[in-house]
Amino acid sequence: MILLVLSVLCFAVARADENTTFEINTPLIVSVGEPFRVEFILSNGDPDISSFEAPDFAGLDVLAGPTQSTSRSVQFVNGKRSSQSTFTITYVVMAQNPGNITIGAAHITSDKTQFSTKPTPIEAVKETPQQTQTNEAAAAEQGTALQNQLAQDDILLRLNLSRSSVYKGEPILASLTLYTRAGIASLEDAKLPSFNGFWSQELPTDNYQPQRQTVNGKVYDSQVIKEYLLYPQQAGELTIEPTTLTAVAQIVMQSSRNYDPFFGSNSEIYHIKRKLSTGAITLNVKELPAGAPASFTGAVGAFTMKCNPPATEFKANSAATYTVEIAGSGNLTFLQQPTLELPSSFELYNVRSTESIQTSTAGTRGYRRYEYPFIARAEGEYDIAPIEFTYFSPEQESYITLKSDPLRLNILPDPTAGASQPAQLITGTTKESVRQLGSDIRFIKLGSPALHSSAAPLMLSGKYFALLALIIVAFVALYLTLRRRIRDSHNTVLVKNRRANKVAVQRFRQAERYMREGNRHAFFEEMLRALWGYMGDKLNIPVSSLTKEHIREELRRRGCPADEATRYTDIISRCDEAQYSPAESIQMGDVYAEGVGIISRIESIIKR
Repeated sequence: MILLVLSVLCFAVARADENTTFEINTPLIVSVGEPFRVEFILSNGDPDISSFEAPDFAGLDVLAGPTQSTSRSVQFVNGKRSSQSTFTITYVVMAQNPGNITIGAAHITSDKTQFSTKPTPIEAVKETPQQTQTNEAAAAEQGTALQNQLAQDDILLRLNLSRSSVYKGEPILASLTLYTRAGIASLEDAKLPSFNGFWSQELPTDNYQPQRQTVNGKVYDSQVIKEYLLYPQQAGELTIEPTTLTAVAQIVMQSSRNYDPFFGSNSEIYHIKRKLSTGAITLNVKELPAGAPASFTGAVGAFTMKCNPPATEFKANSAATYTVEIAGSGNLTFLQQPTLELPSSFELYNVRSTESIQTSTAGTRGYRRYEYPFIARAEGEYDIAPIEFTYFSPEQESYITLKSDPLRLNILPDPTAGASQPAQLITGTTKESVRQLGSDIRFIKLGSPALHSSAAPLMLSGKYFALLALIIVAFVALYLTLRRRIRDSHNTVLVKNRRANKVAVQRFRQAERYMREGNRHAFFEEMLRALWGYMGDKLNIPVSSLTKEHIREELRRRGCPADEATRYTDIISRCDEAQYSPAESIQMGDVYAEGVGIISRIESIIKR
């Protein structure tokens, strides 16, 4: 008795681990006038038979049914027990006329939960899908018969685009889909397109289930093989190369060989290869409208901007941070940081960027956050211009500019910068009051003083004039030095130029640490910061104008050989490619050595 109870409990636990499903099983293609079975299968459930609702078999004649059957299996694998139960309701039906027929949804209740099947399309044809071969023909005739079993349009390959006309930078979903009306054993010799003119990102397709679709009046089983998110990088008529592959179809034919008097003839399975191609696909990519604002850097989609400015009042020589977050959907991967314009007495440091980006069939969505650290070097009141970010909206077909609120900063004096001490008021012990400016002033001595010379007077002597001249020279030298330093500190271009190499070396060291850790994404990102930042500081190129063409032009103008300028931009291109490429064809060590070497050579060529 105890063993029986334990067995029931174990069975209940095993049943609880399984998922209850209710599905339909029917052929994809049927012949007019020939009976076929339609099965409604409830797996791992406790059905309420009285709750079963049969579908509307419109266009079909019900010849028999419903009949019910139940099966249950128990397995022990590696000491673990699992069970599966199946409840099946079967109908035998027949198509009346050729054409597409949809079997409606069936309903049943199991464990107080209602389950339903999906409406399922089938196709009724006049001819029999698989002809019975009564006599074995010659090899040539048999090959012809096998090919006749598979029509030219029984297997199709299509590259479906979500849109046929887009703007430059607007994402497109491209789905490589296989449509079949026969069993597929395997796919061979696949050649995928290179998507020239697009930036592409492959999406996962593991969770896609086969679907039934009607194409040109015929019902197919469709399966998404590959899926890509494409961003066109140039305007005009872009052509996507054909995708080609070979599908191996399974054909079942009846054979009269090895005839059995009880079971009849045996069936044989043949494999037929069919070459498929999507053909070239042309996409119309529209150029973005003219008249884009100066703050437009190529963002396409729908975005919002949130700004977190620093406190409106703080002391000079204190650090502050201005934070800007851009969120939404579109080409987030290609966003460039907005420009923050600061007064010349402010020192802006390297902008830190963080991001959270998710890519799906709906596009790229997430945010990019930029932090602008700076130091105000001089006191006073300053008006900070609003930060502007412009993007192009494909839905509205216009540019939209987002602006932050104007900001006024009150920079207070720095008390630690050597300011003079305020005067102190001292109250005397006599009737007279004396304002003491320091500790060396005393009360005037009253009475007749007794003065006498203890040494030769210094006034108007040779030493006096020599000392006076030395003081004047020292004062003039100190004044000129301080003035030059103050002028240089206000000259942000000169400051950036002098520290360009130092900042690049620091970033190269950080990239080297990432390389030792094996962090490819962080390594190439830091290398890009070092390469772009060095050129921006060294050549005084604003971030909005920092392009590869501009860098090559400026380097050649400053006497750098053309091959060195080209080599510099090639390293940037390789880092861009490796940062988003899953392959490891680009070695971190080679890129690091070339980056350090090219900056060393350019530093020796460009002299200011």
